[in-house]
Amino acid sequence: MAFHVEGLVAIVVFYLAILAVGIWAAWKTKNTGSEGDRSEAIIVGGRDIGLLVGGFTMTATWVGGGYINGTAEAVYVPDYGLAWAQAPIGYSLSLILGGLFFAKPMRSKGYVTMLDPFQQLYGKRMGGLLFIPALMGEMFWAAAIFSALGATISVIIDINVNISVIISALIATMYTLVGGLYSVAYTDVVQLFCIFLGLWISVPFAMSHPAVTDIGLTAVHQVYQAPWLGSINSLDIYTWLDNFFLLTLGGIPWQAYFQRVLSSSSATYAQVLSFLAAFGCLVMAIPAVMIGAIGASTAWNQTEYGVPDPKSKKEADMILPIVLQYLCPVYISFFGLGAVSAAVMSSADSSILSASSMFARNIYQLSFRQNASDREIVWVMRITILLFGASATAMALLASSVYGLWYLSSDLVYIIIFPQLLCVLFIKGTNTYGAIAGYLFGLVLRITGGEPYLYLQPLIFYPGWYQDDNNLYIQRFPFKTLAMLTSFFTNVVVSYLAKYLFESGTLPPKLDFLDAVVARYSREHMDKATLVKSDNIVLNELAPVNPRHSLTVSSTFTNKEAFNYVDSSPELSNTEDN
Repeated sequence: MAFHVEGLVAIVVFYLAILAVGIWAAWKTKNTGSEGDRSEAIIVGGRDIGLLVGGFTMTATWVGGGYINGTAEAVYVPDYGLAWAQAPIGYSLSLILGGLFFAKPMRSKGYVTMLDPFQQLYGKRMGGLLFIPALMGEMFWAAAIFSALGATISVIIDINVNISVIISALIATMYTLVGGLYSVAYTDVVQLFCIFLGLWISVPFAMSHPAVTDIGLTAVHQVYQAPWLGSINSLDIYTWLDNFFLLTLGGIPWQAYFQRVLSSSSATYAQVLSFLAAFGCLVMAIPAVMIGAIGASTAWNQTEYGVPDPKSKKEADMILPIVLQYLCPVYISFFGLGAVSAAVMSSADSSILSASSMFARNIYQLSFRQNASDREIVWVMRITILLFGASATAMALLASSVYGLWYLSSDLVYIIIFPQLLCVLFIKGTNTYGAIAGYLFGLVLRITGGEPYLYLQPLIFYPGWYQDDNNLYIQRFPFKTLAMLTSFFTNVVVSYLAKYLFESGTLPPKLDFLDAVVARYSREHMDKATLVKSDNIVLNELAPVNPRHSLTVSSTFTNKEAFNYVDSSPELSNTEDN
């Protein structure tokens, strides 16, 4: 391969297009709302995201580089195939479940980030603990995006993958500093259009290449490798189910998802956006699946790629850009690859912005600097964007598979945050003691189960374990789901046990060192007034949403229901609710 000037030009053009949209959206945000609410404007915009832009941005939250490259990789790899490409169905179902059960209570209570309800009920210390898995989840997700983008660029212009990852991460991180949810949302519209157009234009040309066998034939018959439809052995059914539940349920408690829920015009709109995004995820996965199938149906020795094939060169994670590069005409290839790379770049800002939003609001402001000025919070967000971008880059350089990064990104979120979210929203009476116990039990069970991608050997060997060719221990037992369920039930049981012991007098009030059961007012618990503003308007979920004319940011936040929810009976706020 030689250095491709045309490919570099294509990338630069698409990058500039994304950057121009981001700058325009940032300028629009600056001219919307009051200066005093700049930090919240960056996090949740004006809470007036409509169906069109909202549907695009929520779909694009999932449909990024990890999604399309990872899906194509799973279909292409002989040991997996379409049967193991679980992300399209899994994440679509997660969006449906999120819309049915989680979007409405979160949006109607006027929260700003996903961690707000945890700090409201469990206190700022527990909010800090939950920030750790939330941060790691966002960083793994961003790392998958950077890895996919670096692989794509390395194919286009033939440079080292590590160098391309670093350059891509630097560009995406600096672009994120342009700022705000508006910038992310509008670039997501361009992103989705680029992916859809770039991939669908490329697929017919790739399928018509002389070296490609009919994908209908290779779906069920072995030609160059095992059929790309794949299969699930009886021994692997529990592993498949474990991963499927991880993607489906672990795809809900993400700040990147709730950031769009909380920025929507109403709770009802937030639900509709979730359903639209679920459909969009399925549609956008189709060309990625077809490209993976084309890769599995190609005689690579008849192409310029040569031998051995991509999986033998351990380049299966780059199968999508490889197919576009070697099986399509030059002009189609560069258009498709340039569009995909630009689209992937615009996905990175979602995860980095989500992580910095949670840190600036829930850790820095609500936990340490409640009197911090709005300008100070904005600068904290900018600094953490740089730090988190660097961390995600390091993870992208160390991981070997995009799909592996994907599973890791949902792991901690699924096992720790999802059961906590269930408890804080739907189980009345849980408290900080139960939350801490559930957190620790889930974390211990997950770590002791081992992790092949991190070369972490298990301490607990569940039924069905085996050792692979690399001397790594693989667990067939669905221990991740077991850890999640254990975390959930531990939270409930310990919460009610602590409540009973303190309220019955078995334990003296002085032992309630977290002020989670006995105290009527706890300084540790976040007052609702610090989570939402007292001058917000009432949200009428059934009323039509009017277009924004000259509304200020502060006037668009919702809080009346949230105040009624907690402050209507202050004397019972820590006895009945805990």
